[in-house]
Amino acid sequence: MTPQMTLDLFADALWLVVILVTVIILPSLLVGLLISMFQAATQINEQTLSFLPRLIITLAMVMWAGPWIVTRLLDHFRMIFEAIPQLIGTG
Repeated sequence: MTPQMTLDLFADALWLVVILVTVIILPSLLVGLLISMFQAATQINEQTLSFLPRLIITLAMVMWAGPWIVTRLLDHFRMIFEAIPQLIGTG
């Protein structure tokens, strides 16, 4: 296993994590921004007002994108598992 192979595997895994986290967190950030703009416009400074909608959106995204996320993780694991002979140099 060369250092380049290690870096490629690490880069692929890191990029996969970034994509999966973005799918879950980005909608929550957008909802938080909208609620913050509403709070600024109405001068309501209640921190719990933004927590529940962001939590609901995050959970909804996990439920909606969950099958896709699991599929991407399993595909990545399968790719690594099938490449083990080449990675250790016996294939």
